[in-house]
Amino acid sequence: MDTTPAVVPEVTGKAQLTLYTSAFCEPCMQTRAVLAEATRLAPRIVVTELDVARHLERAERDGIRSTPTVIVEAADGTEVFRAEGVPTLAQVLAAAATAL
Repeated sequence: MDTTPAVVPEVTGKAQLTLYTSAFCEPCMQTRAVLAEATRLAPRIVVTELDVARHLERAERDGIRSTPTVIVEAADGTEVFRAEGVPTLAQVLAAAATAL
């Protein structure tokens, strides 16, 4: 029996992504698929989806001009990436890595 203690790195950080969407937005559906694949590949990615009509004040505060818009923030709330339109999977993963 192996009694060597396992060394497991502490994983506490999460990459916070906010997806701004609107009803009947075809590119929003495509963006959801990209973000779903990103979260499958990198479980430390957390996505919050907000409909601009329901969250108008926050959308205005965040300077949302079109949907979809994806914002990636570091743990301290600093924006590290913004994509207006459908981002690529590579862009999302790279932005999430930067946020961590």
